[in-house]
Amino acid sequence: MKSNSHLFHNRPLLIVTKHDKNKVMAPILEKELGVHCLVSKQFDTDSLGTFSGEIERKKDAFQTLRDKCRLAMELEGYDLALATEGSFGNHPTVFFAPANDELILLMDKKNKLEIVERVLSLETNFKSEKLDSEDALHEFLTQVKFPSHGVIIKNKEKNWTFIKKGLQSRKEVFAVFNALKQENESVWIETDMRAHMNPTRMQIIKESCEKLVKKIQSTCPHCHFPGFGVTQVEAGLKCESCRMPTRSTAAHIYQCQQCGFEEKVAFPNGKTTEDPMYCDFCNP
Repeated sequence: MKSNSHLFHNRPLLIVTKHDKNKVMAPILEKELGVHCLVSKQFDTDSLGTFSGEIERKKDAFQTLRDKCRLAMELEGYDLALATEGSFGNHPTVFFAPANDELILLMDKKNKLEIVERVLSLETNFKSEKLDSEDALHEFLTQVKFPSHGVIIKNKEKNWTFIKKGLQSRKEVFAVFNALKQENESVWIETDMRAHMNPTRMQIIKESCEKLVKKIQSTCPHCHFPGFGVTQVEAGLKCESCRMPTRSTAAHIYQCQQCGFEEKVAFPNGKTTEDPMYCDFCNP
């Protein structure tokens, strides 16, 4: 059953982005929540940090996300906003594999409501490298899905004095590379992780929006307020062989941020025991 749609129906929703995220999110939000989406025109999200390093992100991803929504609403005069914040690096459990950690937040100032969701995905082309030859450059471009995915070139990784972003032309990439190579032993190249330059990330943003909408449409059984979601994961799923608790999820704890009602859902992943291969006692 869908959530209290009257909370959002016919309200303007400010999508805080300068990189075209609205193209994949607005159709979902307008269809499922009945909002009228518009794109932030005055607030510069780069002021809170850039992937390419010109401006350092001073707060963690969630606090940066909250600042995006709050500051944009204050500047542009709206009381309902949505934004995403991406982080890139090694996956926390799949070692040495790059991951896209995407947070998405709906902030409703009128109803004092914040609903957040997260997608952690291995689907990313995130990569950077120091290159010293055209052959190495060609290999890098092939690996990162160029030219559908843009790249950034700098004269060096840190303390660089030259940067060129949003490159999607092979001719231009090689021209910039060779010009820098004349004055440097190597050139630094990295994937452009801004959403409008990275279709793979844009797909993750779409998935995060779909996941957020499902959470918004999940209502508290007690007060029927939207955003009734998982706030705690309880480990301890028993091993099917020795019956000892494992690290696998045994239950999800749902909580309403409006009235505080809690509900425990056992075996949320559809299995009541765990394979012995994931048991610290059977397979230490």
